[in-house]
Amino acid sequence: MAEIVTTSIKSLPLVYRGKVRDSYAVGDDKLLIVASDRISAFDVILGDPIPKKGKILTALTDFWFKELDGIVPNHLTGIDPETVVAPEERDQVKGRAV
Repeated sequence: MAEIVTTSIKSLPLVYRGKVRDSYAVGDDKLLIVASDRISAFDVILGDPIPKKGKILTALTDFWFKELDGIVPNHLTGIDPETVVAPEERDQVKGRAV
């Protein structure tokens, strides 16, 4: 898949679409946060996305959460994001969601 500017996950209710991330409700107490390839500068979403930017942001986030595990609490649940969406939506969350 090329860049993802906007997710279209229909199997979960959309809670919030921010400048860079889209958030979906997973049950009553969890969120699926998907990093898109959108770029934001000075509160404006720019027209040209950066391919794989969401995957890179997520990889950096995962690295630091693992590095700081036991020192600082975080919001990771250990649930694989691909397991909470429909099979046809997995490519939208693979490597870019927590």
